[in-house]
Amino acid sequence: MQQESLWLGRLRQPVKKAMIGFTGLTIILFVWLVANQLISADAIGMHEMIRPQGRPLVWLMLLSIAASLFFASLYLSDTKGEIEPQADGFFDIVSLVCSRLAMIAVALIVIVMFYEVVSRYVFSRPTLWANELSLWIAAFVFLLAGQYAMQQRSHIRIYVIYDIMPRWMQKTADVISVGLICGFFFALVWGGYNDAIRRMMRMETFGTAWDPPIPGTVKPAILVIILLVTIQAISNLIADWNKLPEHHKGIEDIDETEIENIRRTLEEK
Repeated sequence: MQQESLWLGRLRQPVKKAMIGFTGLTIILFVWLVANQLISADAIGMHEMIRPQGRPLVWLMLLSIAASLFFASLYLSDTKGEIEPQADGFFDIVSLVCSRLAMIAVALIVIVMFYEVVSRYVFSRPTLWANELSLWIAAFVFLLAGQYAMQQRSHIRIYVIYDIMPRWMQKTADVISVGLICGFFFALVWGGYNDAIRRMMRMETFGTAWDPPIPGTVKPAILVIILLVTIQAISNLIADWNKLPEHHKGIEDIDETEIENIRRTLEEK
């Protein structure tokens, strides 16, 4: 990752300090909760973490986690990866922030599954929540990945015909493509809005032992993130409107420089 500020500017250091502060608070609260499990019969566990009513410590933990993720996503979005294009659309920064949140979420899934493996096979104490929590997080990763793919123009596109079109016809095809995306969004909202609101208002749960509100959170999130994808598609259309046409290479014309940049990026990490 490059170290130059992409958009935060002078706010970069305050955001970094906020990220470190809230992350530290989250770790302290986590250690306290784990230690409390060993010394108290009324300790707060994962069952209570999704039922915070009347538990100020749970609310504090949840708010601390949310703040840590928020500021970490802001800070990490302030740098551009080696193979990322320059952010030039009016909505690109929002999508980059969401992409960093998805990146962190992938690491959280790994941590959760590692905890489950150790707990199950080392201590013979399998959890009731690890699998469902990983599914819950993965649902948001999947949705946010679509938004990032749209911002990066890395979704599946077939250029065989597009590349031989004159520029005015390419623009027409882009407008039709974005129009279809908008149509899909409106159809999805038309058909799913009432159901999503109903599930969210009653915070519908998963119906298991841990019983997390996966349907009550994921269903409305689908509509919200598809809206973000649609706005990003419009942002791409506006940003690319006056750009020169691109000619995409086939497999026989692989860009060795690009491959070398990817290899160097992976080695640095």
